[in-house]
Amino acid sequence: MQIGEVAARTELSLRTIRQYEDSGLVVPSAASQGGFPLYTDADVARLMVIRRMKPLGFTLDETRELLTAVDRLAADTPDTPDELDPPTRAALVARVRGYERAATERVAELHAQLTRAEEFAASLRARLP
Repeated sequence: MQIGEVAARTELSLRTIRQYEDSGLVVPSAASQGGFPLYTDADVARLMVIRRMKPLGFTLDETRELLTAVDRLAADTPDTPDELDPPTRAALVARVRGYERAATERVAELHAQLTRAEEFAASLRARLP
């Protein structure tokens, strides 16, 4: 699919998608005959991971580190010549688990902020005639 469809599916701007391309976070899987980048569902899924990390305050470097770990784990199958050794695999799993814990903590912080904001809005409504 072309970048416009990807932007619509991910709710990311064309500019943001191109920035992610430039930073190496996502690489279009193909190109059209005219040289325009083409994306697959896997590319869209990767962009969605990036989009979901952003409001939790993860940096581009953290996002890149997580995606690299996930990619390496996904490519680790018994029939691949570059199968990960057990310590490397364990380190990658630990890294992904660390990001999961950090995401859970950040979500809890956002919930607490939202609760305080809702309480504030309710207190203002209560003061209105």
